[in-house]
Order: sequence, then C-alpha cells, then structure tokens
Amino acid sequence: MAEGGTATSAPSVSVVIVSYNSRSELEQTLPALVGELVEGDELIVVDNASEDGSAQAAREFAPQARVMALSQNVGFAEGSNWGAGQAHGDLIVFLNPDARPLPGFGAAIRRPAAREDWAAWMGLVACEHARFVNTQGNVVHFTGIAWAGGHGNSIPAGLAPHEVAAASGACLAVRREVWEAMGGFPDEFFLYHEDIDFSLRLWLYGRRAGIEPTAVVDHDYEFGSSPQKWRWLERNRWALLIRVYPAALLVFVAPALLVTEAALLALALRGGWIGQKLAAMIDVARWLPRLLAERRDVQARREITASDFARHLTPDLESPFIGVRARSGATRSLLRAYWRCVIACLALLHRARPGVD
Repeated sequence: MAEGGTATSAPSVSVVIVSYNSRSELEQTLPALVGELVEGDELIVVDNASEDGSAQAAREFAPQARVMALSQNVGFAEGSNWGAGQAHGDLIVFLNPDARPLPGFGAAIRRPAAREDWAAWMGLVACEHARFVNTQGNVVHFTGIAWAGGHGNSIPAGLAPHEVAAASGACLAVRREVWEAMGGFPDEFFLYHEDIDFSLRLWLYGRRAGIEPTAVVDHDYEFGSSPQKWRWLERNRWALLIRVYPAALLVFVAPALLVTEAALLALALRGGWIGQKLAAMIDVARWLPRLLAERRDVQARREITASDFARHLTPDLESPFIGVRARSGATRSLLRAYWRCVIACLALLHRARPGVD
C-alpha cells in the first residue's frame, strides 16, 4: 500500500487508529506510519465526531486510508471494534493517534507473526522523543489496578522479545482470527482498561501475549488525572474483575478488594474526585446483570486454572503514579505475604477439587 514500502511475503497488516480531536497528532503520526506500510496493508481511521478536522487531516496525510467518520464519540473501545470490523489484514494493529512509529516499525511489528505461541503482542511504547519508556508491558495488580510497566526508565539496550501480563492498546498487534474469536474490546468500557481486559482474557483462554521491542513508537504521553478519567478507570477495573477473574481468585482477594475500596474512597475524598468514584460504583451496580451474563460466557471458555491465571498478576504497587505509602517497604511486605497465601490456597484448592477453581 505505502509509499516507501515494498511488497513482501510477510503477513498483511490493517492499522486501526481511533481519533478524537487528534488533528495535530495525526499530522505527525500518519506520515511516519504510511512509509512503514507495504502493498496489501491497509489503514483505517475511525474518527469519533472530532471538531478539529481530524477526519480531514487523515484524508490529507494518508489519502489511501479508509476514514470512518462517526456521528458521535463512542470512545476508544467501541471505535476500535468498528475499525477492526472493517479490517482484512492478517494482523490488526491498533495505534494511538499520538504514537508515531519509528523507522523499521512496519517490519518489526510483523516479526512475531512467525511465532506460533503468541496470539497478540505490543511494540515498545516510548515517550519524550523516544528517549524513555512509556510502557514495555502493562503491569496488573491483583486488585485490578494497572499501570505502564517501566515508565520513565531509559530505553533498555538489547531487550529481547518476551511475554507480558498485559499488552498496551497504544500499539497492539493481534492476529485477526484471534481478535474475531475473542469478540474484541468491551464496547461499554469507552476508555481505559480495555487492553487489560483483552490481555487477561487471552491468558484465561490459554493464549499468550508479548512485546516486540524493535517495533518502537514515540508516544506523546501525559498521565493526566481529570475527574472523568477516575470514573472510567474505577468503573472498568471493577467490570474487569467481575468479568474475567476466576471465582476462587475473587473469593481469596475479596478482603484486599474491600480494603482497597476503603483506601480509594478516602483518597478520592481528599483528591476531590469522590463524585467520580461514587459514579463509578453506581455504574458497576447498574451494569451488574450484564456483567454477570458476560462473566458466564468468559468463564465458560477458561482453559487454565485460577492459580495459573493469578501468576500473571503482581502484589507490588510499583507504579510511580501510586502514592508513596502504598509503595512503602511495609506495604510491599504485607501485600507479598498476602499474595503468597492466595497462591498457596489456590494451588491447594486445585489439588483438592480439580475443575472447581
């Protein structure tokens, strides 16, 4: 497809970009991306009713792209599903509009397709002019809190491809047949945690996810903490827990979840986002009948034990965006001891009653 690319026998790629008032970002990302695509690839831009000319920018900077201009902002999750539904490539690559591919990205992001053991993988997401790591694999705490792994570290030299607990949706490649079998992202998540939900379901279904460090994008990343973001993060964290966690794991982490809720309510009150935290709780209560129905479908497809699933989670709250007290040595020791007990209990349950966990 692309200028600057050449046809190869490598798998074809369908890149899906979901934009929302992203014109300035697309003006940087699209020229870099177009040169990485080859004949047989396709580019799909889903525009969420932007008011800044994002759709026009996509047509201008990538004339060969298919632009889906939606009449309303449906969010990243549903927008990605719309775009992927139009894809014909062997691989679907989701790319944030502010994630500019570095030279060699096109060849590198296809490389793991030769592996039979990976169903999905991410590129290395860098930031600050590709000088530092934004994420080299998202980390998931057993309470469902997730963050960008390695954020702020220097780009590691000689990093080899390896498995990750959760692949970042900022640059995510999925085999198309896997995407279709998985049913995509949960539409209702709108924004945040949809990539965590997808990755953990991959593991739950006996599939694997990894990172290809030579496929690098420079992400214009800013953590931000608007009140609305907290509502989405908290709502979707609980939706993920209800949908994806095996029952035995939920039982054993329930005490920690209650303590976490109390701590987050206090934090929200101090931080001025208590209204958003309460709104998230109301959202989850309203969603509960649907979430329980989805849970039955998700758990019916589970192919690994609760103990094996739990090994993809961490007891350490190591994100730089988490408060110092939660990252203290005392808290770390307490959480690790608790998690060792949970893992031991899950293993005992599996040995005593196989198939029940």
